[in-house]
Amino acid sequence: MATETTSAASACVDGGGSAVGMPQLCGDWMANQAFWLVVTLVIMYFVLSRIVLPRIAGVLAERNGTIQNDIAAAEDLKLKAVEAENAYQKALADARLEAQNIVAATKAEMQGELDVAIAKADAEIAAKAAESEKAIGEIKASALDSVTTVAKDTAKEIVAAMGGKADAKSVTAAVTARMKG
Repeated sequence: MATETTSAASACVDGGGSAVGMPQLCGDWMANQAFWLVVTLVIMYFVLSRIVLPRIAGVLAERNGTIQNDIAAAEDLKLKAVEAENAYQKALADARLEAQNIVAATKAEMQGELDVAIAKADAEIAAKAAESEKAIGEIKASALDSVTTVAKDTAKEIVAAMGGKADAKSVTAAVTARMKG
């Protein structure tokens, strides 16, 4: 049969195989722990420096390139927007100027038409006024003739009613003299 040994393999382990205190701080194992720590750090260094950091640097470079491209594109778009706004303002100013010119031309045309219409209306009014003056003159003349005739007839009747005898020549002379003032 085999014999059991109950002796401790190290000062850090008791006879039952349990650790005494904190095994990480056991002096017998420090060299072993330092070795594996160095091996792990070297492996991590190579993994990070050869694989992870180049990928991160690539992503950062790509991101920086994208940002720079986006900034450049934004600047170009900003310049185009400023140019478009300037073109819009110029077109708007040109349209306003053209509208003012059209309004001025239309006003001038309307004023010309109005002047022609006023001149035509003035000519028509002058013609009608001349016709009216002529008609008034004719009415005056016919009224004067009518008044003269009525005055002659009335004078004859008055003289006849008074018992006198009036001839047409003397009545006409008396009425004409009286009408002249």
